[in-house]
Amino acid sequence: MEDAKEEIRARLAVEDVVGQYIELKRAGRNFKGHSPWGTDRTPSFMVSPDKGIWHDFSSNKGGDIFTFVMEMEGCSFREALEKLAQQAGVELKRYSNDDRKQAEHRARLYEALELAAKYFQFCLTKNKTVMQYVFYKRNMNKKTVENFRIGYAPQSGDALKNFLKKRGFSQKEMNDAGLLNQYGGDLFRGRMTIPLMDANGRVIGFTARILKEDKNSPKYLNTPETILYNKGRHIFGLSQAKDTIRRTEFVVVVEGNMDVISSHQAGVCQAVATAGTAMTEMHLKSFARMTKDIRLAYDGDEAGIRAAERAISMASKFGIYLSVIDDYHGCKDADELIQKDPKLWQEAVQNYRPALEWLLEKYITKYDLKTEKGFQEYATEAKRLIDQIDPADTILREKYERIVADRLGISLEAFRAKKVATPGKKLKKANVVKSTTVVSRAEKNLAALALHEVDLGDFEARKFDKNELELIFEEQYGDWKKEDLQKEANNLIAKALKERREAERRELEEQIRQAEEKGDEALENELLQKMNKLLRS
Repeated sequence: MEDAKEEIRARLAVEDVVGQYIELKRAGRNFKGHSPWGTDRTPSFMVSPDKGIWHDFSSNKGGDIFTFVMEMEGCSFREALEKLAQQAGVELKRYSNDDRKQAEHRARLYEALELAAKYFQFCLTKNKTVMQYVFYKRNMNKKTVENFRIGYAPQSGDALKNFLKKRGFSQKEMNDAGLLNQYGGDLFRGRMTIPLMDANGRVIGFTARILKEDKNSPKYLNTPETILYNKGRHIFGLSQAKDTIRRTEFVVVVEGNMDVISSHQAGVCQAVATAGTAMTEMHLKSFARMTKDIRLAYDGDEAGIRAAERAISMASKFGIYLSVIDDYHGCKDADELIQKDPKLWQEAVQNYRPALEWLLEKYITKYDLKTEKGFQEYATEAKRLIDQIDPADTILREKYERIVADRLGISLEAFRAKKVATPGKKLKKANVVKSTTVVSRAEKNLAALALHEVDLGDFEARKFDKNELELIFEEQYGDWKKEDLQKEANNLIAKALKERREAERRELEEQIRQAEEKGDEALENELLQKMNKLLRS
């Protein structure tokens, strides 16, 4: 694919691609604009047409047109490649025989699913009963139905199959697209259909709701996993929500697809949903590319609590601020609240609470603190939860430690001394984190200075893209005197070394905790010696 990438780069100017998302103004040979991620008062986003790269000084991000689209769209490299290839008029299938066959097959599946969506939309307009259900019982308006491409799958067992067959699609293609059942007939029958779309709005599958309650049939029927649809990656409503998420800088994660649709109709267009509330790291990575503010609108039941726990355990890896929306005014979910009064949902979205605070309160209702068993269980769950806070964030950790200690009526020291084992966790190999895993503005600036022969002494600068480093140097140090550059380097080295030591300390703390859980005293002593040595250095 390298040839394809180079062809796309040759056809698309970096300033044109970036200019589709942010306003750029000429600044000498380069372009400047405001960061789409930061809160810069003066333009801190630079684009170099000569080098074909961009760099955002406020967020310390940079790269080429592919990384920019990945960051802005919250998509994978392949998706960014396909999007830019389409803009550039480059046929990716020409660049690899295997890839060409796979690309052709994927393209056929996309086409089949797009036709299926249009067919279902047409069928909706021809069925008055279903239209009454959609517009009156579900209270959707015309704009919502069009935006989410709501349709209807006929009751007949092979209506869609025959429709696609007449248009040249094979049974294998229909099956690979997830449109057929195990018997070779239509998977979706007599149901309201809602297309599942990727971040670019392409149909990759369907979810279909039964119109009349039936104990023998599931309420929702979903496309099985295919080469296009992956449950662990898909975010429902993202294509409709992404622009609003970027503009308002937060996302609302609700439980169901109907919650998303109702929320958008109610004016809260940041709403999306993950399949079955099972949020994965892939979902969080996608969100993190657009915003660090994630608001969970989960039920307060056991499933909602577990989902929030999983999200908290992963969120710290991506620097995400996780909060919970729970002001439902007695309603069971967002959809029911919206049906009651859309304004109440709009207000609820703004009345969010820190996820950790919400969970600790839920634990109080879950465990009876008056009993010894409940007391111990609450203390254990609370300690395990607080231990997931970044060790470097000492203020936040102490805040929640004090809250729990006060609730339990014990001292802060006693709570901190409590040992909690994490079930099912295996001990990682005890390797001290290498300095090359630390990424910061100091590290990049030092690498840029080293490129221009500034003496860094024994300090080993990290490796970054040369063009990006040239852009950093040109923008920040282009007119500096040599002696000033050396002073800057000395200051940055001190800062970078401090950052590396802190990263090494955090890694050692985690390894010590894991060794303690496993009961490996020899390894724990070895790691403690390393920690003491590090703290003395």
